[in-house]
Amino acid sequence: MARHDDDHEHGHEHDEELDELDEQELAEEREHALRRQLALSQVRQYGDAVLRMRAGEVDGFDDELARLGERMLGLMHDADGIGLAANQVGILRRVFVFNDEGEDRVIVNPSITRSGGELETSEEGCLSLGPVRVPVERPLEVTLEGVDVAGKPVKLELEGLAARVAQHELDHLDGTLIIDRTDAESRREALARLRPRLVLSRG
Repeated sequence: MARHDDDHEHGHEHDEELDELDEQELAEEREHALRRQLALSQVRQYGDAVLRMRAGEVDGFDDELARLGERMLGLMHDADGIGLAANQVGILRRVFVFNDEGEDRVIVNPSITRSGGELETSEEGCLSLGPVRVPVERPLEVTLEGVDVAGKPVKLELEGLAARVAQHELDHLDGTLIIDRTDAESRREALARLRPRLVLSRG
C-alpha cells in the first residue's frame, strides 16, 4: 500500500490556505463595514431639516461640481446605496447620482419629462431613513432629462428599478421622502421606528 504522507501534507497546506482565505475575507468584510459606517455618518438622517428643503438649480459648472458628483458616487457605493441626492449630504443643489444598470450617473438639474407604463408598488428604502422600508407606488417607465457636470444635455429612457431610483432621488431634491408617498398604515409604522432614532440623534 502506498504511503499518503504527501497527501496528508498537502491537506495541511490546503487547510492553511483556507484559513488564510477566511481571514482575508473577514478582514475585507470588516473594512467594508467600516467604510459603510463612515459613509452613512456623512449622510443626513431623518429629522435633519435639510431633507425637507427644496434644492436650488445649479447654474455654475466647474471643478467643484465635478468633485461633488465624484464624492456623492463614492458615498453611494460605500454606503451600499443605488442612489443619493445632494440634500442627503447637506447641499441644496439639484444634483443626484444613481446606478443605471451598472453605469454610474451624475444628473444635474434633473426633471422627469414623461412617465408611463403601468404603476407598480414596491418596497423602497432610503440611506437617510435607516432600516425603514415602505411600499411606494410609481410608474415603471420615465424619461429623465437634465445635464451632466459639464453642462451637457442628458436624456435617459429608464425602466424598472432605474426608473424607481430616479423618481426617489428627484423627490429628495423637492424635500419629499418615501414616508410621504406610502399608505397611512405604513407611514405610522415607519414613524414609530424613526421617532426613537430622532430622540437619540437630538439627545
